[in-house]
Amino acid sequence: MMHESLLLLHGALGSAAQLQSLQALLSKHFTVYTLDFSGHGGEPFKSDFSIAAFADEVLNFLDVNIIEKVHIFGYSMGGYVALHLAKYYPNKIDKIFTLGTKFDWNPETAEREVKMLNPLKIKEKIPAFAKILAERHQPNDWEELLHKTADLMLDLGNGSALTKEDFTNIKHPVIIGIGSEDNMVTLAESQAIAAILPHGKLLLFSNFKHPIEQIDVITLADAIELFIKSE
Repeated sequence: MMHESLLLLHGALGSAAQLQSLQALLSKHFTVYTLDFSGHGGEPFKSDFSIAAFADEVLNFLDVNIIEKVHIFGYSMGGYVALHLAKYYPNKIDKIFTLGTKFDWNPETAEREVKMLNPLKIKEKIPAFAKILAERHQPNDWEELLHKTADLMLDLGNGSALTKEDFTNIKHPVIIGIGSEDNMVTLAESQAIAAILPHGKLLLFSNFKHPIEQIDVITLADAIELFIKSE
């Protein structure tokens, strides 16, 4: 029996390596793939650094690996890329499961996010995180990655984000996952999107924080498996 294909997408400033334990658990049930978006995890930067560009990278990955259609688990920004794909390339995508994805994009929310992406402040206040980012993305300059991510977020805040109408046109089964302790994404914005997706459902994970390293990966893997295998 052929296993169904499942692609795991990492978040902003993240890499595929962060999803290895989840991949190992889910590989018992599915053929599981991961990838690093350009500029992340050592992948070279490309001229276009945007949600649309990352979506194109996923399409290219599917072509190279001869994958007709795929389920996607997207963490944080990865979930946004998955929904962008569902909107613009619906035939390539099956079910989508997001976790900790930010949907409330406007100039004010983007400015707030960008304030947390100042390399000088990170080096000064959380040097351990600066070291992690440097190691995670070498040989790329992690500071350049922060600047490009800030520009991407400002772009989302200034009109490139998916609209309410876009979400109402996504017909795929979608789980919008959110942790009860997530301090980056609100329950309200997650509920709002789950409610307007025609086949959307909210799933609240108790005690999950935003960082992927601070969640119960077994609980998450079980939820993803159940969702994909459900009719």
